[in-house]
Amino acid sequence: PPHRTWVAKSSASVEEKFSGFSWVMANASVNGNTTRQALERMPYDVQSHRPEILYIQFGLNDCNRWATDHGQPRVSQAAFRANLLEIIDRAGAAGAKRILIGTNHPTAKRTKYLHCDAEFEKDNVEYNAIIREVAAQAADGVTLVDHEGAWNADGGTSNRLLPDGIHLSEAGHRLYEHTITS
Repeated sequence: PPHRTWVAKSSASVEEKFSGFSWVMANASVNGNTTRQALERMPYDVQSHRPEILYIQFGLNDCNRWATDHGQPRVSQAAFRANLLEIIDRAGAAGAKRILIGTNHPTAKRTKYLHCDAEFEKDNVEYNAIIREVAAQAADGVTLVDHEGAWNADGGTSNRLLPDGIHLSEAGHRLYEHTITS
């Protein structure tokens, strides 16, 4: 249910912690989007609202390899890095004083793609490394939210994924919310 997702839980947690402040939390995410698509949507969905704080998380869709891509990821590692840096630059230009950038959680996808010699979880780990590099090289005000590290430190995937091995269960959403708001 939507009220049990990490986005809703994070909003409620922030509202509770900062109850005396006037603020609005908006969710501009679109399921299945890559960093390339996010850049296309960014002027309206993010920059026009001039957020003070922005949370960014991409990678699972960027590293995914569709049969129509002939073995290539949907967004190459080089383009992924450049796209994240541009998202951060655009957010800063729009007034964001603090930017949080999150790694992705580990998945249970350990098999190779049918159409190429690559493995989803191996790609996920590589794209998470890029996220860490971008966070380290970005300007002040950019903070890494290490979901992968929190996930691994707290016992791995166990009951945190749905049967598809990628999407979060309710327990996974709880860990995300805790990692973001702590």
